[in-house]
Amino acid sequence: MDWSSLSGIVIAIIGILLGQAVEGGQISSLVQPAAFIIVVCGTFGAVLLQTNTASFIAGVLMVRQVFITPIDDRLDIANRINLWSNFARKQGVFMLEPFLKKETDPFIKKGLQLMIDGTPPEKLRQICAIDMHFYEIEQRNAAKIWNAAGGYAPTVGILGAVLGLIHVMENLSDPNMLGSGIAVAFVSTIYGVGLANLIFLPISNKLKVLIQNEMMRREMLLNAWSSIASGDHPRIVEERLLSYLR
Repeated sequence: MDWSSLSGIVIAIIGILLGQAVEGGQISSLVQPAAFIIVVCGTFGAVLLQTNTASFIAGVLMVRQVFITPIDDRLDIANRINLWSNFARKQGVFMLEPFLKKETDPFIKKGLQLMIDGTPPEKLRQICAIDMHFYEIEQRNAAKIWNAAGGYAPTVGILGAVLGLIHVMENLSDPNMLGSGIAVAFVSTIYGVGLANLIFLPISNKLKVLIQNEMMRREMLLNAWSSIASGDHPRIVEERLLSYLR
């Protein structure tokens, strides 16, 4: 569990509610289902319009990584790389087949298989770099839905405010209906700005960092494979790995 992400949301929400209470307002006045429906449905409807379905679903599923951060296994991978390097130095890269069978990560399996097949270092780097390039594009396109949501939400909130004011104008003759219409109008704006700046944009930025970390992990693997395939001494491979473990 990433407690910093969870704590951030909790602190933000408590701060808003506490501020509302200090000002003498009723916390219940911030609970407006109509405003919430307008902002959330309107925002994600707009996001879905600009995004293909696969990227939208992938982006929604990526939220899990914000609160349950993937394990940083770079040190473990570095130890395995050193093992591959020493074994390849003594037995040859063609004898790495037993290590391939133990791996479950598709990217690692692909790199090891290319080494075992005797792929030249430059060709190996080229193939894996293309794989990394399209993986990054796919991940960033998925993460962009949260950045887009952060852009649309405030505007949709204003739209909700206008709808609320229209409701007020339609019921000027009935004072009992004015309060609810005005509440929806102002709370819609709060929901739009609040969700954008407290939820959507922070999620987008957190996902960008996670994608960058994964790309660094894959770059470490790619450089190690290229070095091993080139026949570099294990000590050289190890020194290169240290740059990624700081």
